[in-house]
Amino acid sequence: MSAGKTLNRTIARPDPALVEAFRGLPSANVDDCMERMAAVGPRLLPMNKAPLLGTAFTVRVPQGDNLMVHKAMDLARPGDVLVIDAGGCMNRSILGGLMTQYCRARGLAGIVVDGCVRDRDELAEMDFPVYACGTSPNGPYKNGPGELNVPVRIGEQAVRPGDILLGDADGLIVIPPEEAAALAAAARRVAEKERAILDGILRRQQYPRPWVDEKLAGLGYENR
Repeated sequence: MSAGKTLNRTIARPDPALVEAFRGLPSANVDDCMERMAAVGPRLLPMNKAPLLGTAFTVRVPQGDNLMVHKAMDLARPGDVLVIDAGGCMNRSILGGLMTQYCRARGLAGIVVDGCVRDRDELAEMDFPVYACGTSPNGPYKNGPGELNVPVRIGEQAVRPGDILLGDADGLIVIPPEEAAALAAAARRVAEKERAILDGILRRQQYPRPWVDEKLAGLGYENR
């Protein structure tokens, strides 16, 4: 994978209140409101149990190189998520414990690496979300070039600077800010509906789903 030499220091960030509207919402509920197509895919996994929510500050680097990630750490603002397109490289880690601790200390909201990280045990104990494709003890090159705040691809999704990232144990989804207000409201309705269904299951052992028989009848099954 090649990377250019674009360095955009600033991005258009959504209103923090718009980002916070997704706080506590399961990624699955939001994804259900996005035609179930917003996930970055199963390749990127959480390195710990900390939930992720923030604004994408994107980085594109050559495979196995983290020069531009160092610059990004200094330019990103509190609430930003470093979203690093490393081309899915599995041979070298892009960052580890020290760089993660620095991002945490600066108030960033998380790190997403389409590639490898290291210091897995340290990351696993942190209350700071990190997602990656895997781990490798091999350290990175620092030769560059690289790009900041350009559209990147993470797993199966394109990510733009300023997009909203939401992640939990199920995985990561990408939320366009221009759709965020309506999606947050819709996802909260889904979450409330699921809580009511769960209450019926636990209290009455009931889970009404008339649509199942309707679908089967439409496929030609007889109700005997």
